[in-house]
Amino acid sequence: MVICGAGFGGLSAISRLTRAGMRVTLVDGHLYSTFQPLLYQVATAGLNPGDVAYPAGGFARRYDAIFRRGELAAIDTASRRIKLSNGHDMGYDYLILATGVTTAFYGIKGAAEHTFGLYTRTDAIVLRDHLMAGFERLSVDSGDLNVTVVGGGATGVELAGTLAELRRTVLGATFPDVDPARVRVRLVEMAPHLLGPFHPKLQEYAKAQLLARGVDVRLDTRIGEVTADQVRLVHGEDLPSDITVWAAGVAAGPGVAGWGLPQGKNGRIVVGPDLRVQGQDRIFAAGDIAVNPDDPTPQLAQPAIQMGRHAAEQIVRLEGKQATEPFTYHDKGTMATIGRRSAVVQLAGGLRLRGTLAWFAWFALHLFYLLGGRNRVTTLINLTYRYLFWGHGGAVIVGDEPVNAQELPVASKNLVLQTVVVHWAKPNCPQ
Repeated sequence: MVICGAGFGGLSAISRLTRAGMRVTLVDGHLYSTFQPLLYQVATAGLNPGDVAYPAGGFARRYDAIFRRGELAAIDTASRRIKLSNGHDMGYDYLILATGVTTAFYGIKGAAEHTFGLYTRTDAIVLRDHLMAGFERLSVDSGDLNVTVVGGGATGVELAGTLAELRRTVLGATFPDVDPARVRVRLVEMAPHLLGPFHPKLQEYAKAQLLARGVDVRLDTRIGEVTADQVRLVHGEDLPSDITVWAAGVAAGPGVAGWGLPQGKNGRIVVGPDLRVQGQDRIFAAGDIAVNPDDPTPQLAQPAIQMGRHAAEQIVRLEGKQATEPFTYHDKGTMATIGRRSAVVQLAGGLRLRGTLAWFAWFALHLFYLLGGRNRVTTLINLTYRYLFWGHGGAVIVGDEPVNAQELPVASKNLVLQTVVVHWAKPNCPQ
């Protein structure tokens, strides 16, 4: 059994297969699995990149599986073999595709060249260092720093809210000479409301909380073009934007077209009710990369986890000469945080929470799903310090190991990355 992708979907399939006595190989282009829901905390210097990464090989070994590094390049369905981008190939009896997706720009001119994504660990590191470089520039220049977040989903709301709080508190401690008013945070959403899947009352609460934190919220607003220093709206207004973050949607990566499998909306792989790829008997797809046109699921962590487990269970059933069963998503609810002591939670049974209680629920759930005891401890310490000592200084993690320049967006090629440095600062005290 070969699983391509070490995200939520891929990892959730391993244990069921190995318990059934099957030989499992996990394949991923990185040596680690990334906990994507907390990438915005890395991007805003609240967490170290290592806090949201867990060794994929270590996870596989825990369940007596094998890990191979490489990106899926081609699938030969006739001979049941796959080829990786590094030239290696391997055979499979069954294949699970759980490779995830990437940023979708929807044909907006300049978006790919002049915006920052927030889907990978590298994205978060690059954005964080660009933000810190912008803050440092304010200490020597007289201009302002304009940050635009495109997309009013959970990622956009969480990032915009945290940036606003970063400006109000940690910025004042780390860069005490900079007037926080010189940092402007804007959130642009084409829909008439934020957080589409949520109840209207929670949507209004999220908007009110962002406005209270000084975020310029633009709803019913379409972007026509992005340049290096502006966001041009369809109705003709030009908004200054030194840093533009794209959190407006996802799509399959360009390499998926080379797999020779049917693709649906945004290039995602089309699957049937049992998650087998359309027209294939031995290939399944799970998570964000998969779409059943007749019963689409949200592109969130919980659906990916459930899909990965279901795909594994169907392989076990096929090997036992049993018929497969259709996938049914059990909605447990969804949540998003706006900032310190502010979040929204919507559970499947209709229960809705907001404010401090919702924020603690969000905090606890994310700690629960993090892989690795060390990651849980360091995340608990870092986020507790960030929010507990609110207004009395803070910690920002402002550097990391060098990143391969080929992985950076065009806007970041000239960025000089640093070694790990943590600034612990109190107001009016030298660092």
